[in-house]
Amino acid sequence: MILSKQLGYTLCNKNKSFRKKITQTSLLSILLGACLVSTQVLAAPSITPTSGAETSQPGLFDAISSRAQLLAKQNYKPVVANIPEALAKMDYDQYRSIRFRPEASLWRNEAQFEVQLFHAGYISKEPKILHMATNNGDSVLQFKQEFFNYEGSAAKLAGIAPKDIGFAAFRLHYPINRSDYKDEFFAFGGASYFRVIGPGQAYGISARGLAIDTAESTGEEFPSFREFWLLKPTPAENHVVIYALLDSPSAAGAYRFDMYPGAKNQVKITARVYARKDIKKLGVAPLTSMHLYGENSVRNKFDDFRPEVHDSDGLLMQTSSGEWIWRPLTNHRALHVSSLTDNNPQGFGMMQRDRNFDNYLDTEAKYEKRPSVWIKPDVPWGKGRVELVEIPSESEANDNMVAYWVPEQSMSAGSAKEFKYTLFTYDADVPEETLAKVLRTTTGWGAVAAQANPPPKSKRQFAVDFQGGELEKLPAGTMVQADIMKNSGKLSDLQVSKLPNGKSYRVSFKIEPEGNNVVDMRLFLKTGDKRLSEVWSYPWYPDNTPN
Repeated sequence: MILSKQLGYTLCNKNKSFRKKITQTSLLSILLGACLVSTQVLAAPSITPTSGAETSQPGLFDAISSRAQLLAKQNYKPVVANIPEALAKMDYDQYRSIRFRPEASLWRNEAQFEVQLFHAGYISKEPKILHMATNNGDSVLQFKQEFFNYEGSAAKLAGIAPKDIGFAAFRLHYPINRSDYKDEFFAFGGASYFRVIGPGQAYGISARGLAIDTAESTGEEFPSFREFWLLKPTPAENHVVIYALLDSPSAAGAYRFDMYPGAKNQVKITARVYARKDIKKLGVAPLTSMHLYGENSVRNKFDDFRPEVHDSDGLLMQTSSGEWIWRPLTNHRALHVSSLTDNNPQGFGMMQRDRNFDNYLDTEAKYEKRPSVWIKPDVPWGKGRVELVEIPSESEANDNMVAYWVPEQSMSAGSAKEFKYTLFTYDADVPEETLAKVLRTTTGWGAVAAQANPPPKSKRQFAVDFQGGELEKLPAGTMVQADIMKNSGKLSDLQVSKLPNGKSYRVSFKIEPEGNNVVDMRLFLKTGDKRLSEVWSYPWYPDNTPN
């Protein structure tokens, strides 16, 4: 179940007619031609162009959507990759020694954006097909030896790759930190994975186009972006549009990414999904991250000098009613799946709230700079749930935290759905949340020092600290109360106290589970009838009790 950060890549079994330069008119004809034989093809809603290249090709995304719909009506065909053995079997060091030459970047000196390519091979055995969709037509980008430098142990691999090998993936560069240098801010990877960062951030959490049957006993399916259409921006444009074609055994899809890098870093996404088969669980806007251990972890599990190791430390959700819910992440001993149900949520995300280097002490990984990713629906999503999958892991090389939206209404074969949402990257917080937030969660054995007959270790003591919002401005003598609920277990020793800094408050209590029943807790601060904080939501699993 563990999702490796070293992701594989997917190649589209492309029709030969797409492997030569074609005009815009013929491109649309090829994309739509096969669809004309069916009277049941649904007319895809048009989109509003936001770039010059998109304005000049208004029907391209609808054509890709129609092709995805037709693809879903056919049997799924696995991809056959054309990777020479020497490239397929190269090791990590060799792959790292094949470097893209920056001077070969696409759109260099022609736009504010540049595109750099990843070489196929190693774990990247199923390359992508890249279309250069310009005002003058469409052409498939062919592999060129001169795109790359083969250094050190990879020198002997130069000249092996065929022209039709494609590319493992690609990344985009833009001056997000300073005007005289174009930083990498967005990268597509294997399957339907992609990552994005804002100013001053370092790569961490990943997003995906679609998740299917995650954490199901039948096994998870990983849809793949097989082809991309790169729409070249004008020199004055500060955003870029990219289209993608997705395919998998259960579904096909057309995706539009409208990227706006900068201080308010965001990607507007349109996803049109067409079901090839009945889909038991559809995961929309999936996020995948790593959480090895944090402040709420059971102590002494890892022999490591670093106090905390994680890309994300919590799941945040804003419900349709405006309530904010924070659920800290945990690397449990067993696989656990939990969910937060709602009708038309306002957003959800995986956050990295802790931005203090002293809590990580890792000068290489720089976990304090990992982005928080927030998903905000642009149109109502209806009834469903945000599902959180926490997968046991022994290594920070594994992405073991997954979150996504699951619509209440499942998709049946032949059905279609469109989802529109915006992905934001933040540091610690979502700007719209103004209530006090959970600063930290710690837990330990609920025994008293030197207790003669100590309770079982399943009895836990929790300390939940809140900070921000109106807590710092409360008049002296204000009574701050904890509103806490639970579904089972025995609660005791509930206390609320102000911390020494005079700005934060701690809620401490003990909980004793009833046998092996999960204790699902919900807590927030209030004064009178006025709510002061977000909701702390935490399930305690007795099987996570230390031995």
